[in-house]
Amino acid sequence: MTDPFQQFADWFALAQASEVNDPNACALATVDMEGPDPRPDVRIVLMKGFDARGFTFYTNRASAKGHQLEHRPHAALDFHWKSLRRQVRISGPVAHVTELESDEYFASRPRESQLSAWASLQSRPLDARTTFEARIGDMAREYPGTVPRPPHWGGYRLSPDWIEFWEDRPGRQHHRERFTRSAEGGWTMTLLYP
Repeated sequence: MTDPFQQFADWFALAQASEVNDPNACALATVDMEGPDPRPDVRIVLMKGFDARGFTFYTNRASAKGHQLEHRPHAALDFHWKSLRRQVRISGPVAHVTELESDEYFASRPRESQLSAWASLQSRPLDARTTFEARIGDMAREYPGTVPRPPHWGGYRLSPDWIEFWEDRPGRQHHRERFTRSAEGGWTMTLLYP
């Protein structure tokens, strides 16, 4: 197969059928530029879509990861589907999705999640859980009907430079295929030693 997005779609469909929780969960690695030396920073996010343009996730852009992506707009994703004994690694530049895409996805979220997006000062210190709960109550009173998307909240799309597919094999003789995007936009597949 020469289309890594089709291979990802096939593997993701299997993951949706076999993973108990969140087959769209992936580790997102960014670069923390705070302090004297850049450092890797990683957390789990939920991929909310993918197509030939890349892989999309949403977050508070004022969060630690949001700041990191603004200063160093390059990231890596890692999907690990333990039930399938498969992993997909992806790396490339990251950019904001369109305002329309962010608006449409935000409108599809449950009301409680929409209110949390307003109430959470994500990644900042919280003195007590009751403070966050009070902020949610304040937002519910401020927006008794439709909850608009906060200006600090939106989506990112990672456009891969490369995508690697890893399959577990007996005796640690794993199978690895890396697809690298060419300057013309096509893909070249290379087998890698396990």
